Amino acid sequence: MRAFRLAKILGIVRRYGIDDMILEHEPSGRFAALSRLLRFGGHAHLSEPRAVRLRQALESLGPIFVKFGQVLSTRRDLLPLDIADELAKLQDRVPPFAPPLVHAQIEAAYGRPASAVFAEFDEVPVASASVAQVHFARLKPEDGGHEVAVKILRPDMEKTIAHDLALLDSAAALLESLWADGRRLKPREVVAEFAKYLYDELDLMREAANASQLRRNFAGSTLLLVPEIHWDFCTTGVMVMERMRGLPISQKDMLVDAGVDLRALSRAGVEIFFTQVFRDGFFHADMHPGNIFVAIDAQHRGKYIALDFGIVGTLSERDKNYLAQNFLAFFRRDYRRVAEAHIEAGWAPPETRADEFEAAIRAVCEPIFDRPLREISFGRVLMRLFQTSRRFNVEVQPQLVMLQKTLLNIEGLGRQLDPDLDLWDTAKPFLERWMNEQLGWRSLLRTVKQEAPTWARTLPQLPRLVHQALAQAPTSDLAPLLAELNATQRRQNRLLLAIVGLLLAALLTPFFW
Repeated sequence: MRAFRLAKILGIVRRYGIDDMILEHEPSGRFAALSRLLRFGGHAHLSEPRAVRLRQALESLGPIFVKFGQVLSTRRDLLPLDIADELAKLQDRVPPFAPPLVHAQIEAAYGRPASAVFAEFDEVPVASASVAQVHFARLKPEDGGHEVAVKILRPDMEKTIAHDLALLDSAAALLESLWADGRRLKPREVVAEFAKYLYDELDLMREAANASQLRRNFAGSTLLLVPEIHWDFCTTGVMVMERMRGLPISQKDMLVDAGVDLRALSRAGVEIFFTQVFRDGFFHADMHPGNIFVAIDAQHRGKYIALDFGIVGTLSERDKNYLAQNFLAFFRRDYRRVAEAHIEAGWAPPETRADEFEAAIRAVCEPIFDRPLREISFGRVLMRLFQTSRRFNVEVQPQLVMLQKTLLNIEGLGRQLDPDLDLWDTAKPFLERWMNEQLGWRSLLRTVKQEAPTWARTLPQLPRLVHQALAQAPTSDLAPLLAELNATQRRQNRLLLAIVGLLLAALLTPFFW
């Protein structure tokens, strides 16, 4: 079966001329021989640009490869800009699975049919993707009678994913062995990273936990709504959450007709993102238009609605400190400090020359300060910094790549709503407040507050611990050392007395002559 699948992959590679993309960089060598075999019969779709052909090839290979392209689009530290931009356009276009399979998945999850779990269940899905699809339903009166959205994992996904991942890994290994630049790009590591992310998505309990955390972080928010999770009905294969009502954020005309202020909406999106990143260190990392709706009811009009929580990003305190130092130095045009921060963090090799790294960073950042703020793309500045860092063998952190990718999404979405959006001006208050909290007296107070419970437990024990240390008899190991110290002290005392005696004798001698 795998041989037939591999033959199909090679056929699609030939049809879309994917081998040409590699030959552009390596016109001779072992890969060139394989390419000549693939070219037998000619290419069918070479009229399109290379990035378009790659996207079309992934779409032809099926949903798992489409999702791989989506994830690959986030690795802008590895890909050329045109390919990364084109792969970012990939959307899941997967036919829904049939109602009998839907009911079978529900019965497998709950041990009873859908009619015994829900008062109403719509067999027609409202959304269908590569890993799962979503149906609307209503809980039974004894369970609250709430309107809910039911996310159901596709059947036999583990087998499908394991099969396609094995092929991807084989293709990556082949690429590493045949392509001179393959080892530097580490395709097998990229596939392994994708596999981890994909298997995480197969556990809907993990996604439910992500949604619950984000909802708790924005409890009472005037900007963002997050659906409530109905935990009693969640399993690894089925997730039940509150049904949310709104319009897709891409429907600008409909939003205007509903009375939504697009300028305010664009700024609210920036505020939501930076709040997640800089306040919580936990952010929704898949904020493309398909996952964002806007409420239009009287109570919540203009609020964002977040959906699909399979991909989230997290930042540690170390990450935040790194960002604080870099942002602060960047706003001051202190590129030397930006370079030193990379080296001190261990992300650039210790032998990196700070002056050369500083010059490369200056070449990226300095030109933007001479342009109007509205023309500056924050996301693209970060992207160019990552690409520059690659020249110096800087280890690009996955969580920061995820941050940059999400920032590009937010920036593009915001400027769709308001072409005059000034991301820098909108974000600056949040960055300044956050850096103040990270580096100023607020940071000290927060640290004291965090450490207070530890101090409260430790301080009362100090007198007892000191008494035990003082009262403890010297161990046999210390006794010889103490004896030697006492002997040395006695020798020093005798020597001191002898010196004093000699001095006295010298002083008194004239009186006896």
